[in-house]
Amino acid sequence: MAVPRTEAAPGAAGVALAARTRGLRKVYRGTVAVDGVDLEVPEGAVVGMLGPNGSGKTTTIRMLLGLVQPTEGEIELLGVPVPQAADRVLPHVGALVEGPGFHPFLSGRENLLRFAAAEPLLRAGELDGAVSAALERVGLAGAARKKYRAYSLGMKQRLGLASALLAPRRLVVLDEPTNGLDPAGTQEVRRIIAELHARGVTVLVSSHLLAEVEATCTHVVVLNAGVVVAQGALADLLESGSPTLLVTTPDADAAVETLRGRRIPARPAPGGVRVDVTATEPAAVIDALVRGGVRVEEARRERTGLEEAFARLTHDVGELVGELDADEPEVAR
Repeated sequence: MAVPRTEAAPGAAGVALAARTRGLRKVYRGTVAVDGVDLEVPEGAVVGMLGPNGSGKTTTIRMLLGLVQPTEGEIELLGVPVPQAADRVLPHVGALVEGPGFHPFLSGRENLLRFAAAEPLLRAGELDGAVSAALERVGLAGAARKKYRAYSLGMKQRLGLASALLAPRRLVVLDEPTNGLDPAGTQEVRRIIAELHARGVTVLVSSHLLAEVEATCTHVVVLNAGVVVAQGALADLLESGSPTLLVTTPDADAAVETLRGRRIPARPAPGGVRVDVTATEPAAVIDALVRGGVRVEEARRERTGLEEAFARLTHDVGELVGELDADEPEVAR
């Protein structure tokens, strides 16, 4: 049942991948939900999947997990083809997709025990301990014997997260994990994701909360109209759209004078200067400063916010207000 780590496929940059798709396409009754998606999820990363209504986020996740058969394309999880070898790889994948489904008249603990009994990676003698640990992990130990029907939306979401974490995982896929949670619950989810990341577990999380993605993720994938419009390290995305270079220097006045003498727009900033590199390469800025005898301690692109970057990529500036409407059409989520 084990999936050796050496089987994980390398990406374009030679980085091992926990998940990969090639030419992934899904058509529902003539409607294209996902169109030619080439997705790469690096091992050990926390990848946020973003997109406006109808972008195909949930459909892509369903295909990754073998819940929906793709119309075209290839999928690999932990280096194993899906759905062909899904039974071999899925025990190593924990998932919470579109909200949990539990028996309403059973308690939270009783529901989790049923899930645990079906876990191939858990032996019979480990079930009680695994359930107790999962409940404690998501903050439901005190409500373990309460009937599921009496749970609030946030508690139901926590129990679903607990079911995804019953056994050791190499990949955890979470679709809107903070849905229905209060601020304290949201902080708990952040903590759990950080804990998984620290243990080397890969996390793929779909969210409509841009602030949550920016706070928890190392990488992002942005979908629009069923197509990947950007993917990679979050830091690179936040820096790529900025035409401004921040230069840290104790000689700010001299730096401004030197750059303006080269017709490079610059102005003082805290700790240094802010340089407009719309028409200038950053390397040329550094070269001009060094040749002018200006001490340069650090130079980096100014980061844009994720909201601004998302709006730029999806051309949806007018409707974006910091978070996306989670109620996407069923056919193309």
